[in-house]
Order: sequence, then structure tokens, then C-alpha cells
Amino acid sequence: MADLLDWQYDLAGALMGAGTQVNVIEVSGLGRPPVRDNDTPQPSADGVFPGPDYWDGRQVQFDAAIRTPGDAQAPHDIVAALQAGAQDPTTRLAGGETIPLRIKRPGRPVKVLNGRLRKVDPTYAQVIFGYVPLDIEFLATDPQFYGDEDQTVEIPLGWLSGGGFTAPVSAPIYVTSASVAADRPGWVVNGGDTSAYPVIRIAGPCSNVTVIHAESGRTLALPALSLTAGQWVELDSRPGRVSVLRENGGNAETYLSPASRLDLFTIPPGQSEMRWTANDPTNTSRLRLTWRDAYTAL
Repeated sequence: MADLLDWQYDLAGALMGAGTQVNVIEVSGLGRPPVRDNDTPQPSADGVFPGPDYWDGRQVQFDAAIRTPGDAQAPHDIVAALQAGAQDPTTRLAGGETIPLRIKRPGRPVKVLNGRLRKVDPTYAQVIFGYVPLDIEFLATDPQFYGDEDQTVEIPLGWLSGGGFTAPVSAPIYVTSASVAADRPGWVVNGGDTSAYPVIRIAGPCSNVTVIHAESGRTLALPALSLTAGQWVELDSRPGRVSVLRENGGNAETYLSPASRLDLFTIPPGQSEMRWTANDPTNTSRLRLTWRDAYTAL
């Protein structure tokens, strides 16, 4: 991914904004996302009863213009480049797949929206002068903003708490509590301000797996799962992608216990601890947790 400068936008690899030939005049849809409300009029009374509010898809619209003075050919190439990222059949024809929209604002880290390109509408009336106004629409199917890079933590099945004794023992004796991240590899940090959705991959050999978020007590239990060396299972909690898959691509949702809610298994803002248990006489199995910091606003 290209490094972005302030006031630049990266639409699946196509750059717009400051320092490019695509001048972004105005962007709308980056504030509070639309809400699907469930308000119900109160019978024989004033007002309504407020039901649950759910975020809807976020419509991001760009009022832009291509400026290539004296070059009537370049605008056509730029329009094609803006559409190229959305043309890939592995995304366009696959349910749930999205493309990224990366955004950089002054003093802020790069933020990412995931969704689909819905419109690239050029007006070619003045293309002979190298000027083409553009109407671009991007639908963020997940309205949350995310960090630009994946965060990853790999957790062994068991670990020592830190410290310990080496013979011969001599005073004074210091015993650590393993209260810092360096001593406890299960610490995860969501640097955003809202819940992040992890992808959890468990590599065998192991069986009877349970994944626990210590602070919330939320648990994912796979009591009937049995993995040999080289096999793995991946639990994806991301909105629109909730799934449990095996290394051969097979659906493994039936391994989850009825009480396990993968869609609610999130990483809250700040530091928290992830634990897991399983049967593994070799102590070589691993759990890998991958997520992106999540934000409510740009």
C-alpha cells in the first residue's frame, strides 16, 4: 500500500486528492453513519418507543475533477484506473468481499473504510481541455473506520508467568507477577475507540478448544474439534464475514457450541487479555489473533 499524504485518498490502489491529477473538491458521508431505527408509536400516548438503533451502510460521495491541462487522453486512463480495483471478479462476484478506501487527514493516522464502489460518473464535455468532473460514490458496507495495518498476536497454549528460581537460590528473592505485556503473550491492544473484530486461527495438533476473552468472559468453545499437525481452523468475527473455516475451505460452524456467539466476540478499546485452552500433549499448537484497530469517527 502506498503511503498517503494529508488530504489524499486511496480507492483500491487509485490515488486521489492532494498532489494527484484528481482534485477532490468535497467529500460527504464521513460523519455519523445512517441509522436503521426501530421506533414504534406509543398506542394512546404521545411520542414513540425507541427500539434498537443499527448502523446502516455509509454512503461516501466524492465531488472531484480530473485536471490534465492540454492532455485529452490522460483523463480516460485515470477514469479506468479508478474503476480497476472494483472490476476484479474475485471481489465483484463474491458475496461479502470488499475493497478498501483509505483516507488521510492532517494530524490523524490513515483510516480505512471497507465496501464497494457504486459509481464513477465522468462528464466529458470539456475533456478536450484535460478537465473532467467526476461523481464518485463508495458504499462502506461496514460503517466503522479501521486502522491501516493488521495487528497480530500469537499465543502458545501455555506459558510460564515469568520469574522463577535457579539453583542455588540466594537472598534476596524476587518473584514477578507477569502483569506486563512482555511477560504475558495473551495481551491484545485495540488502539481505537470502539470494539474491533478479530480473526482467530488455531493451528494443531490440539482438541477440545476454548477461547476466552478474560475481561468480558465471552467464550468460544469447540468441544468436538480435533486438529492434527498441519491442520487449522479459522474463526472470523468481522461484520459480513462471520464464519468458521477449516484449512481445506470447508465450513466448520458445527464445531462451535450453541452458546458461542462469534458475532459478539470483540476486542474492546485499550488493553485486554485473551486466553485459550485445549488438549495438546506436544505443546506445539498455537492461536493467532489478527485484528485492526477500530474507530467510530475519522
